[in-house]
Amino acid sequence: MAEHGNGATQGAAQDRANRAPHQYPRRVLLAVSGLSPQILTETLYALAVASDPPFLPTEVRLITTSEGAERARLSLLSEDPGWFARLRHDYQLPPIDFGPEQIQIIAAANDRPLEDIRELVDNACVADHLIETLRELTADPDCALHVSLAGGRKTMGYYAGYALSLFGRPQDRLSHVLVSAPFEQSWNFFYPTPSSRVIETKDGKLADTKDARVTLAEVPFVRLREGLPTRLVEGRATFGETIAAAQRALEPPRLRLDLAQRRLQAAGETLSLKPAPLAFYALMARRRQQGLHAARWNSDGIEAQYLAEYRRIVGAHGGDYERAEAALAEGMSAEDFDQRRSRANSALTNALGSQLAKPYLIHADGRRPNTRYGLRLEPEAIDFSAIQVEPLSEPEA
Repeated sequence: MAEHGNGATQGAAQDRANRAPHQYPRRVLLAVSGLSPQILTETLYALAVASDPPFLPTEVRLITTSEGAERARLSLLSEDPGWFARLRHDYQLPPIDFGPEQIQIIAAANDRPLEDIRELVDNACVADHLIETLRELTADPDCALHVSLAGGRKTMGYYAGYALSLFGRPQDRLSHVLVSAPFEQSWNFFYPTPSSRVIETKDGKLADTKDARVTLAEVPFVRLREGLPTRLVEGRATFGETIAAAQRALEPPRLRLDLAQRRLQAAGETLSLKPAPLAFYALMARRRQQGLHAARWNSDGIEAQYLAEYRRIVGAHGGDYERAEAALAEGMSAEDFDQRRSRANSALTNALGSQLAKPYLIHADGRRPNTRYGLRLEPEAIDFSAIQVEPLSEPEA
């Protein structure tokens, strides 16, 4: 039954991977805005009307300041002028979930609504808000996310793009809109209308919005999600913490084992392990450090080497060690070997994510029935010493 469920999960993941963004059941347009809410209707027009195939959002999120939120509410969501509803009506767009509750006001350091981005601490609040929003939206595998850089201060667009680079998946996109002259930066312009509408432009001239052109410029970005530790993808962290973890992922692999504290450090992440999988992993690390060949369950002295690491972890005088010694009195079985190897690898994969864990896993070499197992880290990258930071993960089973 478990295998069937796992196969179904993999099949669903493959099905999603084969979809284009416009084919996802949940499609979110996320925009950042300062004092020009027009960027939202301009981007929506470019996506839903001017693109082929169209990307029709099922919902819209707008991230802005307190003043920006008020401008968006009055210009986009009011009964008059109500530009969001007008756009949908003019181009017969389907219902889109966008109301006051989808306008997110960034909280300042004092937890009050942010009025403007003036101080360094305001920048940090913007970055952290965007990180959390992008983390939340990209956690839904049935969601395709489109992020617009067009509005807000330059730092808002930068942080939005960087957050998408950290958490974005294959179905997610990043773009900017280009508006033809003389309509760009004009308060009276919200999108190209299907019929004639004359407005006064920023330079005081008259122009017909029917003649405007809005072009979507897709912005390529590097997807770093697979290189982030699991705790950052699934949990909470500041923008700075997430960037630091991404940078560590780009560094050469380095492994530290602190047996006294029952933990190890890989890719800058510290995780605690139960004694049995930690002792087995330490055995593999010690063999690699000492230049020994990869091992099998029946390799000479394998049970003695395991017990030596287990003794370093639990001590020689106690029931835990005595029970382990008795269990291995006749050697290590293939089942014990495989179970300990699997638990060690699972703990690393769960903590680091599949991509980041790869250099640290116990790998198989050779074909069955002569398969041997060992680490592929460089021996000099392995260090048995104390770790000077607190564990970030709970003990694994």
